Amino acid sequence: MEKIYEISDYQVGYRQSAESYHCLYCGFETQKGCVYPWEEVFYDSRKMMETHVATAHEGPLLALLGLPRELTGLSESQEGILQAFAQQLPDKTIGQRLGISTSTVRNHRFKLKEKERQAKLFLSIMSLLNQSVGVLPHAGAKQVDERYQVTEAERAKILATYLGEKGRLKSFPAREKRKLVLLAELAEHFEPRKNYSESALNEILQQYVDDFVTVRRYLIEYGFMKRQKDGSSYWRVMR
Repeated sequence: MEKIYEISDYQVGYRQSAESYHCLYCGFETQKGCVYPWEEVFYDSRKMMETHVATAHEGPLLALLGLPRELTGLSESQEGILQAFAQQLPDKTIGQRLGISTSTVRNHRFKLKEKERQAKLFLSIMSLLNQSVGVLPHAGAKQVDERYQVTEAERAKILATYLGEKGRLKSFPAREKRKLVLLAELAEHFEPRKNYSESALNEILQQYVDDFVTVRRYLIEYGFMKRQKDGSSYWRVMR
């Protein structure tokens, strides 16, 4: 599988480690603290890597456009139009070279801008998703406040403190933040697309907590689970 790098690495065509610079597209690397001869001059390691990317791979942009389409997600027509845009050609010239009208070139430009906006939103979503922890506000949260501001380190510490062997609750804390972390963890034992009878819900909770009646009430009160008014059916709220 092709290694995926950071956006900042793709923008320059190489990645930096503590000791060296590594080209993203071949095995070339330069060692920090060394100098390299190039056309009767000497370059430091970064400048030599920049020169390599520019000469061997035609720069970071064309190097990216040269990647297989299954990696870039570009269609053949999008790849061709982007390569033309990279040369900063007039729309009329691009149309003549690709055998399309000038208006079609402009339409491609508009669609690529739209794709760029969507990509930024998607990257933002994934960035936030990767930062998320179990206690983040769920769809049923009754009041979203500072209680939900829990780092992964805090969450791990709370779980280690209050959960014993096989995930059984040692005690139930009074502090709200800790309580939310533990309720979120207990809620994970229920499938979001499944309805549970009260007896089935109790049976599962009893595996992890002694006072299952109180915890069942908290799961409802804090919005992790919902139920029919007559208590005949319970279900976990999806995030």
